[in-house]
Order: sequence, then C-alpha cells, then structure tokens
Amino acid sequence: MDARSSVSALAPRRRGVLLLLCGVLLVLGSAGQAHAAAYRYWSFWERDGSAWAYATQGPSTARPSDGDVQGFRFAVSRDSADAARPRGAADFAAICGGTAARGGEKRVALVIDFGTAADAPAGETPPAARTACARVPDDATTAEALASVAKPLRYDTNALLCAIVGYPGKGCGEAVAVDGGTDTDTEPTADARTDAPSSPPAAASDEGAEGAEGEGPSVGLFVGVGVVAVLGAAAVWQARRRRG
Repeated sequence: MDARSSVSALAPRRRGVLLLLCGVLLVLGSAGQAHAAAYRYWSFWERDGSAWAYATQGPSTARPSDGDVQGFRFAVSRDSADAARPRGAADFAAICGGTAARGGEKRVALVIDFGTAADAPAGETPPAARTACARVPDDATTAEALASVAKPLRYDTNALLCAIVGYPGKGCGEAVAVDGGTDTDTEPTADARTDAPSSPPAAASDEGAEGAEGEGPSVGLFVGVGVVAVLGAAAVWQARRRRG
C-alpha cells in the first residue's frame, strides 16, 4: 500500500475519533446544565437607606442598632446574584412607631417574607409576609431579636436557620433541581446561617457550595475528562501504528 493509500485509510478513522470526542464533550456540557441546582433556604438582609443590602455577617453576630430594619426571605436561589430580597414595605416608623423606646433596650424592625408558592416545599403553603418590632437589650444580636418575635425557630446542627414561625415544617437548605431559572422575583438572597456571612448553603454542609464563590468540579466532569484523555491517546496510538 503506498503512502497515499495509507493516508486515505487512516483519515476515516481519525474523523471517527474526532466525532466521538465532540460527542463526549457535548454530552458533558448537557450534563452540566441538567444538574444545575439551586437551594431552598432563608436569607438575611439589612436595610441600607431605601434599599435592601445583602448581609455581610450572620444574624448571630450582627448587632443592629436602635432604629435598624432587617429582613429575612425564604426562596429558591442558585447564588447571591440569583437571590430574592424581602418584599413589601420596610419602614422603621411604620413597623416600630407604636413601640416606645426604653433605656438599655433597642428597637429593631423585622420584615419576614415567607416567599412564593413556587419557593415552598411540596405540600406546604407559605404564610403571608409579616413585620414585627423587636424590643431587645442593647447588646442583642439579630438572631435574638428574631427569636423574641417569630418563634418557633428551627436550626440544623450546622447553625443554619431552617424555619421561622415554624415555616417550613421540614427541610433545611436542600438542593433543588432547576430548569432555566427560578421564581425569585429577580432580586438577591442571603444565607441565614447564624454565624456566617451571606452565602447559599451546601447540600450537606454549613457553607456555600454551588452558589458560593465557586464549586468543586463534579465526578461527572472528572469521568468525562478521563474519557476524552483515553480517546485522545487511542487516536495518537492508532496514527503512529499506521505510520509504522
């Protein structure tokens, strides 16, 4: 067989290997999109003038001042950029205007938004949003202020706030598969873990995972890379064998 015939015989094999490699990459890309997840959890917000600001610390370490407005929102979110703010009026005078100031105590206006039906776990209906004025000692944290007006609260073993006023009745920061987008009113959320800054919870951890500052590669990605590497090596070996 002359050199031209050898090249002609080899070309279909190379094209086949390249097509197979492209197919694997397409499957990996599709799998990554199909397994995108969000998390169902309570978030913590602080009022900054006329707008909500994503909390920079957890409610167990935040110590609001008299006159502050803080909020919690239950929603399904992928990450901080995809999160949802508490809805409704958030005015200190409207919430705490009827609560007199006292020496050694402070008043904190709280906005509690239980989210939408789309955010709710299966079989549960979110209560109507509510506001409350917590009058607590001057050194109280936001968590203590919330506990004074919104019991029962539920936490998991990693200090993640799971329920306010008993809602939801079960679950805590669980991953939720999503297609395309989530119904979060296109506004940001924050993690309500009591001692951590705002970040979505992990499926089995108290820190953010997929929605945090980046997640580790999945097992599927490692497998896919391995498949591509093996196929690439096979193509090189076959080409050398033919040339030999």
